[in-house]
Order: sequence, then C-alpha cells, then structure tokens
Amino acid sequence: MSNLEIGIYSFPALLLLIFLRVPIGLAMFGTGFAGFWLVMGSTRLPLAQLKDLSYSTFSSYSLSIVPMFLLMGYFATLGGMSQALFKAAESWLGHRRGGVAMAAIGACAGFGAICGSSLATAATMSRVALPELKRYGYQGGFSTATLAAGGTLGILIPPSVVLVIYAILTEQNIAKLFLAAFVPGVLAAIGYMIAVSIYVRVNPESAGVREPVPYADRLRAILDVWPVLLVFISVVGGIYGGIFTPTEGAAVGALGTGVIALVNGGLTWRTLLDSFTDTARSSAMIFFIVFGAAFYNLFLARTRVPQELSNWVVELGMSPIAVLAVILVIYLLLGCFMDSLSMILLTIPIFFPVIMALDFGMSPEHAAIWFGILVLIVVEVGLITPPVGMNLFVINAMDPETPMVETYKAVLYYVISDLVRVVILVAFPAITLFLIPG
Repeated sequence: MSNLEIGIYSFPALLLLIFLRVPIGLAMFGTGFAGFWLVMGSTRLPLAQLKDLSYSTFSSYSLSIVPMFLLMGYFATLGGMSQALFKAAESWLGHRRGGVAMAAIGACAGFGAICGSSLATAATMSRVALPELKRYGYQGGFSTATLAAGGTLGILIPPSVVLVIYAILTEQNIAKLFLAAFVPGVLAAIGYMIAVSIYVRVNPESAGVREPVPYADRLRAILDVWPVLLVFISVVGGIYGGIFTPTEGAAVGALGTGVIALVNGGLTWRTLLDSFTDTARSSAMIFFIVFGAAFYNLFLARTRVPQELSNWVVELGMSPIAVLAVILVIYLLLGCFMDSLSMILLTIPIFFPVIMALDFGMSPEHAAIWFGILVLIVVEVGLITPPVGMNLFVINAMDPETPMVETYKAVLYYVISDLVRVVILVAFPAITLFLIPG
C-alpha cells in the first residue's frame, strides 16, 4: 500500500473513531500516530515528532489569545453585561411583533463582541432571555431556536476563538480576519432579525406582545451598556489601530471585564477561582484538539494527500467558484455531525491548499481571508443544523420541556437566512474584503 493510499484510508478510520465517540483530539492524534507508523515502518519518527510537536504547539505565542478571550467571556457574564445588553435591546425592540426575539438576537450579537465563543454566548444569553421570551408568550421551539441561532454570532462577530485557530492554521493576520468578519457578522444579526419577522407572520400564534417602554427608560438602558462598548472599542479598536497585538488586546479585554465584574459585585474570590478553573479546563480541551490535529496533519503532509488533492482538483478543469461551492457543501454536511472547532482543524489543512491553487481574481491574502469568513459562516450553520447542532442541545438542555423537534422546525428559518448570506458573500467578495487594506 502506498503512502498516498494510507493517507486516504485514514479519513474513514478517523470518522469511524469520531462516530464511536472517541474524543476528537485523541482520535486525530491516534490516527496520525498509527498512520506515521505504517508509513515509516517504525515508531521512532512518530515518537520524535511527538516530542518536537508538543513543544512547538504549546509554546505558540498566538495560542495564548485563546484563554484570554475565554476568560473575558467568563468575566463579562459575572459583570452582568448579558443582562444589560438584553434589557437595552428589549426596551427598543420588545414592543414590535417578534421584538423580544429580535432583542435576544441583538443581545447575542453584543455579547459575542466580548466573548468569542458560540456555546458560551448561547448558554449565557439563554439564562437571561429565555424567561422573558416565555413570559411574553413566545412558543418554546421558537424561543430555543432563536437563542441557538443567536449564539452562533459569538464565533462570527470578532473576537472569535475559531477565527484565531483558522488564522494560526493558515498563517494569516488575526487582526485582518477580525476586520473582515465584522460586516458579515452584522449581516448575520440583521438576517436573523428578518427571519424572526417572517416567522411571526407565518406563525402569528408563536409570539406575544409587550407594552412599549418609555423613551426615558430606553435611554437609561442604553447608558447601562457603556461597559460593553468600552471593552469592545478598547479591544477591537486597539487591535485595528495597531496599539497592541491581538494577544495583548485579549489580555486588555480580560482585565477590563474583570474590573467591571469587580465593580458590579459579580467578582469574588470564589467566582474568580471558578473563572480561572473553567478557563483552564476549556483551554486544555482546545489545546489538546489543536495538538491532535497538528499531529494528524503532519502525517497527511508526509503522505502528500493535500498536495495531490490540489493537483487533482486543478486538473479537473472546474471553475474556482464550483470548487468552492463543493467545499462549502461538504462543510454543511459535516456540520450535521461534528462541532465547529473539529471541522476547522480537520479540514483546513486539506481544503486550504486547494483554494490557494485556484484563481479567484484576487490576491492570495484576500482569497485566504475571504475563504476563512465563508468557512466560519458555514461552520456556524453546523451549530444549528440537525441532528447534532451543538447550540441546539445546549439551549434545549436549559428548556427540557420543549421537544427537540419543535426547535428543529423553527431553526430552519435561521438556517435559510445563513444560506442566503453565504450565497451573497460568495457572489460579492467585496462585502467581506472592502475593509481590508491592500
């Protein structure tokens, strides 16, 4: 059996391990180690690579941004920022048809700007918004679907942990990727609000109404979210302005949200220790997945699977857009069974060389950034796509009275919104790239 054949057969073996519920990091590491062994005929090189790769992976300065953004999200929750965001959005939108659901979407977008994690955004905002949605007569499936979809904004609106991982894998500028994600993120929030508006008109009984809030209370609610704006402007503005690096910006954000949580009374010695523990646990999980993916991808490079796949695709003579469409469809299918980080780590080393070998009429850097945003969006769709949409399970765990099938029905409106947005961004790359210099 040739090295190329070993590399190709490793894919079904890896997917089998994943479907058998072997942790994704362990599955990729085990498949990579076994593949190395078969290719080299000895364990000496895999063991040598294990030593070198462990150091090079975990000593990466770029990866230090991940725990900082995670910690910032925990501190933001302790500081009551999620409640302030939802209250402000609800005061301005709540009296409209479907307005409380729109407010939940807007609050998720605001919280995603200081969190960077989809699951954390979904879980945090559901604790705040779900009782209010029920209070005003919103159906269970519509409520859970709205919060699951809103949670996906956590990985699209910068800062984004998944986007950081993509930048590291493809050696792209993190700040430029954050800048490119901003407009698609805003479009996502607007698209979800349009989906809410359509849903409540198709299903008038799905949502109740509430009384308008006096303008004085609305202005007061807007003033209450100044800490969120301050943190976002400090972190994102500082990164874009070149005042500090993305890693330094994440540290500034963690410090800022920590101070706000302390002032608001949410940060105590106990909650501080819990935040550090949860951050360490989440970071360790992400880092191990990154390590497993790095080892597996090193094995694939040895078998030349990515290079041969790129050459094969180019020789097919398909248009670049057709190739891109096929790749995006593959992501949508994988999203039905895998989580976002696993998909990024598993597929980017395979698909990225293919995209870079095609001519989209733009510079390689712009093509890499454009592709990264498109991947992020379709990965985001996977978080709310049955049967294994991670956000759907997180939200339904908080509302066990709502049947999962009801959530599935309602979330299709948001999935359609996402697919329309993907088509628009594929057709008009300038929407993604016009903020990027050069």
